[in-house]
Amino acid sequence: MFALQGYYDGNTVQALGKIHAKKNQKLIITVLDEFIEEEPDNNIHSARGSLSKYANPELIKEESSAWEKAVAEKYGNI
Repeated sequence: MFALQGYYDGNTVQALGKIHAKKNQKLIITVLDEFIEEEPDNNIHSARGSLSKYANPELIKEESSAWEKAVAEKYGNI
């Protein structure tokens, strides 16, 4: 017998670790009077989305040639 931590997400029980149980093995689930902190969902699901707040719209037009300019500055016209 062992203890496993988890939480109820409103639909299903989510384990906070690997479950070392076999198929059809009985479980005892105890519901505690404690809650986990929910992280706010800011609709940021990618690095691109999280960095968009730092975007400078005036520089967007320069992005397409930025790599070529950097190489030319470092190595001159090859």
